[in-house]
Amino acid sequence: MDPITAAALAALAGSLGSEAGRQTWQGLTALVRRPFQRRSEEDGAEPQVSSGELEVADLEGAPADPMRAQALATALGVRAALDGEFRARLDEWWREAQAGAAGGDVHNIVGGNAQVGTLVQGRDFSNLTFNTTRGTTDTTSDRD
Repeated sequence: MDPITAAALAALAGSLGSEAGRQTWQGLTALVRRPFQRRSEEDGAEPQVSSGELEVADLEGAPADPMRAQALATALGVRAALDGEFRARLDEWWREAQAGAAGGDVHNIVGGNAQVGTLVQGRDFSNLTFNTTRGTTDTTSDRD
């Protein structure tokens, strides 16, 4: 597995304004909430390391903080080293996250005899509100 860098995690946390960024972040959040699969050989208890859940929440609260991004990268790396199932799922999540970031070209075409008023084109819209009123023209006023 390629290591997930603090810079990549910070960039991802900073992209939560887009739908793709939110979905990718939700995938990571769900992943770190999964219980550890490896138990201690001595007493059957979970390892005494971070699951990554607190670090995800911390970085989400301050995506520009490099220390928080590094703490999450470290927590993910340690957990992946201790839990093979988590490592496999983290690797799968990371590949999907990279593929989503690499793709995504949008090609919108309005052609032919299209009659459009207001047209909005783009990708990953969220939290938009369109307030429109249909105007009427009064042609009967001011006639004598």
